[in-house]
Amino acid sequence: MLDRYTSMQVFVQAASRGSLSAAGRELNMSPAMATKHVDSLETRLGTKLLHRTTRQLSLTDAGREYLQACQRILQDLEEAESEVSSQQHQAMGRLRLNAPLSFGTRFIAPLIPEFTHRYPLVEVDLGLSDTQQDLLKESWDLTVRIGHLADSDLRARRLGNCPMRLCASPEYLKKHGTPNRVAELSNHNCLSYSLSSAQRGGTWAFGQDGKIQVPVTGNLMSNNGDALLAAAVKGQGIIYQPNFIVSEALASGALVAFELDHPPLDLGGLHVLFAPDRRLPLKVRAMIDYLVEVFENSPCRPS
Repeated sequence: MLDRYTSMQVFVQAASRGSLSAAGRELNMSPAMATKHVDSLETRLGTKLLHRTTRQLSLTDAGREYLQACQRILQDLEEAESEVSSQQHQAMGRLRLNAPLSFGTRFIAPLIPEFTHRYPLVEVDLGLSDTQQDLLKESWDLTVRIGHLADSDLRARRLGNCPMRLCASPEYLKKHGTPNRVAELSNHNCLSYSLSSAQRGGTWAFGQDGKIQVPVTGNLMSNNGDALLAAAVKGQGIIYQPNFIVSEALASGALVAFELDHPPLDLGGLHVLFAPDRRLPLKVRAMIDYLVEVFENSPCRPS
């Protein structure tokens, strides 16, 4: 009979990575052995946990429920072993941290060396993506998010503010003029961020609650703030981005910020989210405390 603990590890890795082969590599076993472990679980439970084809793997309804149970059990076992070991007071193990691409590149990645210096037994797996990740389903320990938080069972710690700025290059403003009212944006080339609900559908949102909708047009839309930044620096048009995207360009004079007759949209701040477990692993608590410490004077604030 195969070890049930290992079988549960294989199942959780296969569900999070979308592949039994990837799960096997993660746990140093062959794809055939990984498959045997999942087959053993399905036989024991009398139900299918995974839909498997040659190209993809997905969870059944029973698999989704069993995945949550396995994650809880494995975490409890990890914590129990940690607590009774001689290293129970040290953060250790792999820490999976997810953050938005541009923000993570600028402000999270540079923090990792100091964190791993403080906690040498922690291995950080940093994932950067502008697509919002499902923390529990995709097995992230922590995720950094910018904006208003949706209702969920996740816990959150606020790290700072993320004010929005309207900017353009000095050359663009010299040629086209600086708008003074939101209505004047319709006369400008506005470069929009396609992943933001406040900048899709040909309008930009202003005011603390975003209820002021201003029609805009432009010849560039992108799902990445750095792409819009590069275009604005070259004089292509106006961008409406968080301060962390544009702060360096403003400081160097490559971009100029301006204000209109209505305030920018309130993004809702910067937060780190984590699972609602009563006893977080020490590695997770260590990273949360570290981020709170570092962002006490948040780089998202205006300079």
